[in-house]
Amino acid sequence: MTVGSRSDAGRTVRFAVLGTGYWADTVHAAVLAEHPEADLVAVWGRDPARAEAVAERHGAVAEPDLDTVLGMVDAVAIAVPPDIQVDLACRAAERGCHLLLEKPLALSVVGADRVVEAADRAGVRSVVFFVRRFAEPSAMWFDEVVVPGEWHGGSVSWIASIFGGGSPFGESPWRKQHGALWDLGPHALAALLPALGPVEDVVAVRGHGDEVHLAFRHEGGGASSAMLALTAPAAAEHTSMRFWGPAGIAEVPPGEPDSATDGLMRAVSELLAAVETGAAHPCDVHFARDIVSVLARAEHYLIR
Repeated sequence: MTVGSRSDAGRTVRFAVLGTGYWADTVHAAVLAEHPEADLVAVWGRDPARAEAVAERHGAVAEPDLDTVLGMVDAVAIAVPPDIQVDLACRAAERGCHLLLEKPLALSVVGADRVVEAADRAGVRSVVFFVRRFAEPSAMWFDEVVVPGEWHGGSVSWIASIFGGGSPFGESPWRKQHGALWDLGPHALAALLPALGPVEDVVAVRGHGDEVHLAFRHEGGGASSAMLALTAPAAAEHTSMRFWGPAGIAEVPPGEPDSATDGLMRAVSELLAAVETGAAHPCDVHFARDIVSVLARAEHYLIR
């Protein structure tokens, strides 16, 4: 692969989408088909008929052989359940493909370590798509207010209701099994870790349904918390994020974030910039691995 240097200034980077579900179709494939610096070449999925349908919708080809797909492209966007993502990401990295991945990176530290080791060994760049780190208005607030600030504490609350009908994620088997800890926990930690530093200790308690309450002590001396649920009553749905420190309180701007496609458009651009410069992205597989480690410790606390 020669895309690591991107010596052909201005050329588009060839992508494949690995996955055929709702998110792969309506977000990953849709964005890559429209991004000015990306060329959606191929779609691969475990269900060939669905891969054909997704590819046709977005002007790509469906290819049933994964090794053939990986030989056709410079980068992959993977949108599959996290336990399946690990093997696909490792195989893609081993073939020299840059990685646009979903959270959580894996459902175990062992799995996350495998992806990190494969990416490092191959020298490929990576971005893991934590939606609110890329979608406005939270992305700009995070970059301009949170990152440069000095914070002593923080909190994230993400209370959702996805299993009552109507949500495209309500039939997701891995979400039903692993719940809010692994689905929403990565979003919370993607905000808390950069602001307050690595987690030194975590405690966790369960609430109703899959509701979890997490408390973190950070190595820099700060503390933070997260309250997460996918099974809340619809009337209780809400999200909030705030930090406090010497300058006072910073709270995420009100209102719903821009669409996931807008956020992913930015994530693709930032992956391509990382490929261009060779610099690691702040939301790369190393960062995502640290998040998996914290979640695994919290899960162990819940079941011990």
